[in-house]
Amino acid sequence: MSNPIKKLAGQTALYGISTIVGRMLNYLLVPLYTYQFSRPDDFGVITEFYAYIAFLNIVLIYGMETALFNFSVRRDDGRLVYSTALLSLWLTTALFLAISLWQSSALAELLGYRSNPQYVIWTAWILALDSIAALPFAALRQQQRAGRFALLKTINILVNVAANVFLIGICKWAYESGQQDGLLGWAATVYRPDIGIGYVFVANLIASALTLIMLLPDLWVRLRFDPALWHKMLAYALPLMLAGLAGMVNDMLGRILLKHLSPGENALEQLGVYGACYKMSVLMIIFIQAFRYAAEPFFFAYYKQQDSRILYAVVMNWFVIACSIILLAVMMNISWIQYFIGANYRSGIDVVPVLLLANLCLGVFFNFSIWYKLTQKTYFGAYLTFWGAGVTVLLNFLWVPWLGYMGSAWATLICYASMALLSALLGQHYYVIPYDYRRILGYPLLAVILILAVERISAYTQYTRLEDILIHNAVLLMFVFCIFIVEKFGAGRAFLRV
Repeated sequence: MSNPIKKLAGQTALYGISTIVGRMLNYLLVPLYTYQFSRPDDFGVITEFYAYIAFLNIVLIYGMETALFNFSVRRDDGRLVYSTALLSLWLTTALFLAISLWQSSALAELLGYRSNPQYVIWTAWILALDSIAALPFAALRQQQRAGRFALLKTINILVNVAANVFLIGICKWAYESGQQDGLLGWAATVYRPDIGIGYVFVANLIASALTLIMLLPDLWVRLRFDPALWHKMLAYALPLMLAGLAGMVNDMLGRILLKHLSPGENALEQLGVYGACYKMSVLMIIFIQAFRYAAEPFFFAYYKQQDSRILYAVVMNWFVIACSIILLAVMMNISWIQYFIGANYRSGIDVVPVLLLANLCLGVFFNFSIWYKLTQKTYFGAYLTFWGAGVTVLLNFLWVPWLGYMGSAWATLICYASMALLSALLGQHYYVIPYDYRRILGYPLLAVILILAVERISAYTQYTRLEDILIHNAVLLMFVFCIFIVEKFGAGRAFLRV
């Protein structure tokens, strides 16, 4: 691999350390939630509200992170770019928070949580704190200060996990077991059963507040505002916001619609099952998020290089290889991974391979779509993701009443796959990159074939649990070995020398 690829891999690994540690710790909260709150409709509340948070995060940041990357490399005064974007975000965030707190009761009633307006209040504060922190985190990425970024993200996750364990694990247990003496007695007095699953919001709020405090040195800048620059940044960023919003529709709308479209009267229960099983694709999500943290500033930094397009093609090749290995690794070990969620949630395990493939397609779409960011044609991002949103809405309305959460999972996969395909076709017209489509399609396809074959064989054979794990992971190692042979000695070697 060339030095730029090694640099990207190193940055991805560094971002990935915090992301992996954080996500794995957060993943360990899923057993805490699903075992402590055994009713899936409790987890359904969290799934629903965090879907709203994902939507509103996009709106409140409105593309300013990518605008910061773009204008900082094109202008000499990067501090003015940062200050202008920062002041813009502060104003809009303050306006959002004031309206949300003022109308919290009305919003809670609208969402069907009339007796819990505190959910809306806590959510608004989480969103406000996270949106203020977003631009300093983006500046750390733009400055390639991955170490500080990783440290702060890791602390945020550790505090969130610790608060969850204390409030939901220790305090709830102390309350329910009737502890009265010492520290456990005090912990029992902390827990309030009327809050219950709402402690998830409280823990998140504590972590977000502490993170913003630690980011204060990065917020302490000379505040200047350039109206002309701000208008240019908005013109660049708003299409990205619309694209991000439509993209979040693709990811989250299915979860929201499940509550309203699911057959029968257990809609919130189905939402809880789907939300818990979605967590089983955590390894794919971790890798894609870490890659995106590193790749976006990387792509902008190298776009003026003579061989940049070949570099982007090589990056795509290795990205697909990594995602294909993750896909197969999770499915070859699903027999024991499933025990990370409570027994009442495992009925939805069949959605996991579909969601893994969907996230793989999302990552491929991200790689394909670098062309419209580099060519200043960000409105194509809006077009593509609105297309995906339309597919998501249509297929959810058609399939969820019939298939339940499985329909939502398939809708997500088809949405992301179609977006990746359209972006590839458009990109080859406006900004030609010599992608190796045989590998982009071939490696995931081979992984899927192996998954189906192993499942088919397992259905007709009787293995012990240990034999099952050993055989499945032997298949995974064979897959990795085949990739090594192809990339080291086959056509992949020639591709890397281009």
